[in-house]
Amino acid sequence: MDITFKCPHCGQELEVDSTGGGSSIDCPACARSITIPATETGNGEQQTETSTLETTSAHAREHKHYAVPDHLAPAEALILKPNKPLEVAAKDTEKKVRIRTFKRTDCQEVGRDRFDDIVSGFLDKVGWDNIISVNPVTYSYVQLDTHQNVSDYGVLIVYRG
Repeated sequence: MDITFKCPHCGQELEVDSTGGGSSIDCPACARSITIPATETGNGEQQTETSTLETTSAHAREHKHYAVPDHLAPAEALILKPNKPLEVAAKDTEKKVRIRTFKRTDCQEVGRDRFDDIVSGFLDKVGWDNIISVNPVTYSYVQLDTHQNVSDYGVLIVYRG
């Protein structure tokens, strides 16, 4: 026979097996500690019943009314959504000012200088309306094979995108 009773703190109707009578549990609705009321068994054993808790047989009850606990603050999200990939975030947001630098040495292939083609392709891709400025830059670096200081050039492009 099951024991049906209400939590004295929040009024949540609970049902437990009769073997749990007299033990203490935490209410699943309000998380406060309560003692499960005990009923008298057919063996003549004496079990105490708390006067503040209402007990009835589970078989005698037809309708169960569950109370939804009220919380003072909104519930914390247990599963957080991951951030969008950078490519998607860049397309969804407003156009921001961005910078792209091209070095001539990065645009060289075997026996062929593709600097002009690569920069022109990028400018066409961004669109001339989004170009804020194109600035020449000079830089120097040490060649690894000859250990000589070499000067070179490139461009710094400021654009909306």
